[in-house]
Amino acid sequence: MLFNSALVFSLFVSAVLADRRRERQSRFLDRIEQPPNTASDGVQYSNNWSGAVWQENGGTFTYVTGTFNVPAPSGQSGSAASAWVGIDGDTCANAILQAGVDFIVTDNGASYDAWYEWYPDNAYYFADFSMSVGDVIRVSVTATSTTSGNVQVENLSNGQSASQQLSSAYALCGQNAEWIVEDFNENGTPVPFANFGTVTFWDAAATGTGTYTPDGAVIMEIYQNNQVLTSASTGNSYLTVQYI
Repeated sequence: MLFNSALVFSLFVSAVLADRRRERQSRFLDRIEQPPNTASDGVQYSNNWSGAVWQENGGTFTYVTGTFNVPAPSGQSGSAASAWVGIDGDTCANAILQAGVDFIVTDNGASYDAWYEWYPDNAYYFADFSMSVGDVIRVSVTATSTTSGNVQVENLSNGQSASQQLSSAYALCGQNAEWIVEDFNENGTPVPFANFGTVTFWDAAATGTGTYTPDGAVIMEIYQNNQVLTSASTGNSYLTVQYI
């Protein structure tokens, strides 16, 4: 894959850009109207994001982090989902600085990829970053300016760490901080959404004018084909997203 000329990349430790295994790309939050037969409890719905999203129009968010266990996805081969943290993509639909882990159902079980993305550019993978079901993954993104930043993905179970410095022509607003499970795109089309079980982000925090946790953020759940597919809940420093 050709790199966008606006991006400048540098590698940390032995992490290198992997060959593109899929044309994988996130999407901005695709919010939809309140579906029928759902409770009016403040939860909002989208086609692609489930989790917690902060909205601060002043544009102050510069850092988001969260830790989660690698889940065991199930469903048809090729179905997938992704857990990530990021800045912007909701009220600021100009760019997203994000990093996370894809979990993909295969004929032999599951495969996992660690990636980063300055959307709307494509995602890129960290090569040779290994994960297994149950491993503890910590993901952090930092915006050092509106057009530059860095990401880090750590496997706290096996000691691996990979990070990336990057810059982009697509400027961040700093309006949103989020912890998300997503039905991402592959080759321009949403992947079949895998049953990911439960993903809990803990030690989840964002830095803006102060320190934020998922508690108090807007709760998003995924609604597809006339069905609510996820349930999200928050507490102090954690977010739980469950496939239902």
